Amino acid sequence: MNRRLIIRCFTGLIAILFVSSCVATRPEKPMPSFSSTNFNTKSYASKVDNFIILFDASSSMLDYYSGNKKFTIAKAVATRMNQTIPQLGQNAGFRSFGHDPSVSKSNTELFYGIKNYSTAGFAKGIEKITAPGGVSPLYKALHAAEKDLENSSGKKAIIIISDGQKTDMVVPNTLDYAQKLKDRFGSSLCIYTIVAGGSPEGIKFMNDLSKIAECGFSTNANNLLASSAMADFVEKVFLTRKSKSKPKPKKAKPVKKVRKDSDHDGIFDDNDLCPNTPIGAKVNIKGCWSFGDALFDTNKADIKQNAHTLLNHAHIIFTKNPGMNVILKGHTDNYGTDQYNMDLSLRRAKAVKAYLVKKGIDSSRLTCQAYGESSPIASNNTKEGRSLNRRVELAPEK
Repeated sequence: MNRRLIIRCFTGLIAILFVSSCVATRPEKPMPSFSSTNFNTKSYASKVDNFIILFDASSSMLDYYSGNKKFTIAKAVATRMNQTIPQLGQNAGFRSFGHDPSVSKSNTELFYGIKNYSTAGFAKGIEKITAPGGVSPLYKALHAAEKDLENSSGKKAIIIISDGQKTDMVVPNTLDYAQKLKDRFGSSLCIYTIVAGGSPEGIKFMNDLSKIAECGFSTNANNLLASSAMADFVEKVFLTRKSKSKPKPKKAKPVKKVRKDSDHDGIFDDNDLCPNTPIGAKVNIKGCWSFGDALFDTNKADIKQNAHTLLNHAHIIFTKNPGMNVILKGHTDNYGTDQYNMDLSLRRAKAVKAYLVKKGIDSSRLTCQAYGESSPIASNNTKEGRSLNRRVELAPEK
């Protein structure tokens, strides 16, 4: 190689280094001014119990986008987000992937958490990412995030800040790793992506990533640099408004319930088992026209002499209601066998019928039925209860 050729090569190398140096020192434009929104913690509750930010610190973030390095934009978004999120007792983590060797020799590293969220502590985690470098192993960050969140309970959010470029390399599809996270945590997990860059492939990838959990969305980092836009993002992702407590309604004065006695037998309708007794009929405690043990002795179907007054009163009611037909229902207490009591109850009903027919009531108006011991109106465990159960009830046919 002659001396002239050597000089040309050396001159070309110097030119390349000069151009590269110029590119590397290209000035960045100032970031939009920012004032963090202070959310009233009395009006808001945390929408998530745990959240983790996955931050892209790979070499592709050295590229420029809209006048700034993508790394500068991404870090501004992470910082402004941290300044806006209120401390509401949630747990948080900050994990980066891809690093300059001066920052970390690991492909992904957790720089904060997972622990109780602190604005100041989280800021220190962000500050540790001083320079980008290396590849973009987002799949490793997602895999690590699964372990970060595996012992957490409640709602979870993963926020990914990246340009979405070269995230797969030679490994399986990064989206598959996101799907594993969704399968692991189900509806408790939402994924949000923030695109620091304008690559169509990167935008599509980040959009697809946010759709996996079905409850997240994707947005561009430049859209979140303004104070109001960041506040809107934080409210949508991290917060829910507390419902305003309504004044307790005044208790209405209780309305006095008017109880009715439709058949005027002295028993209110809500306790009356026989609501259609004729006016003037003598009724029992259940409102049924009935003759109790005044008619019969134990195990007897013969009407006692002192019961004639009751039956004569019933005769008067029959004559006042000439169109009334009546079912005579015979009952007993629980002494004796079922068959014996069925027979006894029928004989008692027939005895009342015979008396009324003798007094002049047409027999076609009277039907006898036996109920035995099946329908007590009082306990058979006491003498008084058994006496109430030995009865014949008169039920007017409808």
